[in-house]
Amino acid sequence: MQNLSLEQISVQLDSENSRDRLLALAHLREVSATEAVPLIKKVLYDPNLPVRSMAIFALAVKQTEECYPILVELLEKDPDYGARADAAGALGYLEDIRAFQPLVRAFYKDTSWLVRFSAAVALGNLKDKRAHDLLIEALDSHELVIQQAAIAALGEIGDLEAVDHILKFALSEDWLIRQKLAEALGNMSTPKSISALKYLEKDTYPQVSQAASTSLQRLLNLAL
Repeated sequence: MQNLSLEQISVQLDSENSRDRLLALAHLREVSATEAVPLIKKVLYDPNLPVRSMAIFALAVKQTEECYPILVELLEKDPDYGARADAAGALGYLEDIRAFQPLVRAFYKDTSWLVRFSAAVALGNLKDKRAHDLLIEALDSHELVIQQAAIAALGEIGDLEAVDHILKFALSEDWLIRQKLAEALGNMSTPKSISALKYLEKDTYPQVSQAASTSLQRLLNLAL
């Protein structure tokens, strides 16, 4: 991809063609954060959803002091649930511990399952053990995707106190949940984790058995 000048990127961001605007955002990879953020803000409320989604995530990649409050405002006030979900994901990518409370509020108060899913995943990215109670509660959600997010997040945190809570999902009928469990247990070094992974290695779904083998090898290597 040929590098464009800041002026060229700015002009392209004003194009009526959404593809041009997407390409302009892609060109910001080579631009410093302080130069990129003002340009990203030009399309932060773009009418084209893919452009807007890319712009929101770009704030997480091109981090300045301005990015965190913008993302929190989007998470808490934007009328579009897709934008709120993107903001939650971006806050997780930032790994800014200040995002813990906004993400907790989003999980409990937002009516969109997608936002709640993104908030749970982002809490895992923060690796803050204060999320334990929320994520344990999320395991009992009626929505499978929320259960998947909670299992993955507990694994990201490496929450050993959660092992007994997530082991019940080894018998889940949903293979994606079993895969998430296998991946999560790879960050939870306990005898019960190893036993469960040996069981999941025999799963009929190759995605589950492969994830279990990878996690089991990781735990065995840590024990050496």
